Amino acid sequence: MKILYFGDLIGKAGVRGLSLYLKKQMVERKPDFIFVNGENLAGGKGITKEVFNEVKDLGVDGFSTGNHVFDKREAISLLRETGEVIRPLNYPVGIPGKGYQIFKKNNLKVAVINLCGRVFMKPLDCPFKRVESAIKTIKEETDIILVDFHAEATAEKQALGHFLDGQVTGVFGTHTHTQTNDLQLLKKGTLYLTDLGMVGANDSILGSKKDTIINHFLTGMPFRVEVEVSGPIRINGVELDIDADGSVNSFQLINELI
Repeated sequence: MKILYFGDLIGKAGVRGLSLYLKKQMVERKPDFIFVNGENLAGGKGITKEVFNEVKDLGVDGFSTGNHVFDKREAISLLRETGEVIRPLNYPVGIPGKGYQIFKKNNLKVAVINLCGRVFMKPLDCPFKRVESAIKTIKEETDIILVDFHAEATAEKQALGHFLDGQVTGVFGTHTHTQTNDLQLLKKGTLYLTDLGMVGANDSILGSKKDTIINHFLTGMPFRVEVEVSGPIRINGVELDIDADGSVNSFQLINELI
């Protein structure tokens, strides 16, 4: 099974870039499963039904999220009505949505787990303990397990990667919008990357207009996210080929301008 997993999609630029990229890759690479982090789809913060449907129509099978998942009220009904969008598993018990989903594709089952970090972020349940418990249940159905760890601190991401080494297929960090260069198979066979990066305007600061962010750092004043929509788009993610037992045959970074 060939899987494409993309970093945070940033607003209209991200959707446009992914559309252009997938038109070519559907023919050349013929991916079996496509997944994205979609928490920044709606104007740079949150996700709505409209943009969810737009990206789904591109051939995307599922969406992970993160700390901005509830920034748009529509996300509550979206999480309740569809299994294609997941939110962090270590959010408090009882809130809308699921922390993981098992997707059926080409006679195989792929599980995707979403987690949120706690270092430099809002306090949540322990991601290590919550994911360990979930994996026991998921293993009864499939050995193909991908983990999206939406976290700020590199050390926390690396710690989770090594903690889950040998238990899951891949651990991919999101949230910082900046792709790291440490894609590797860990000692026990789990594919690890500290951050997938983003799909958004290249001439930007994390996908947002530069002037707005620079002014915030100069003045300390609050700011409203303004997504950059002009110029080339950075396409970040990872491509991996795996067996039914979850083992990784090949892998490579996706890092292109379009």
